[in-house]
Amino acid sequence: MPSAKVRAASILHAFHEAEAELLGKSVVLTDGKAGTIEKICLDELHGLRIAVAGHEGKWPVSTIRFLQSSGIHPKSVDAVVAAGDENALCRVNQRSSK
Repeated sequence: MPSAKVRAASILHAFHEAEAELLGKSVVLTDGKAGTIEKICLDELHGLRIAVAGHEGKWPVSTIRFLQSSGIHPKSVDAVVAAGDENALCRVNQRSSK
C-alpha cells in the first residue's frame, strides 16, 4: 500500500477511535457551554472538532474543560452548569469515582 494510503488509513482509524470515545458524552467547554457531544468532524484547517447538542457551531476538542466519566449521568453535568457552579462538577466527579 502506498505511504499516502497508509497515512490516510491511520488518520481515519484515529478519527473513529475518537468518535467512539466522545460521542454521546456530556461535556463542559472552556466558554461555559455544556451539553452532549452529538457530532465529531475532522477539519483540515482546525483538526478535530465537536458539535454540542443545544448550541450552534463546532469547537476544537482542545476547548473541552470537563468530559463525562463513566460514572456521571449526563443530567448531572447539565444541572451543575445550569446552577453556574463549575466547581460542583469536580465534586460530582469525585463522588462518582468512589
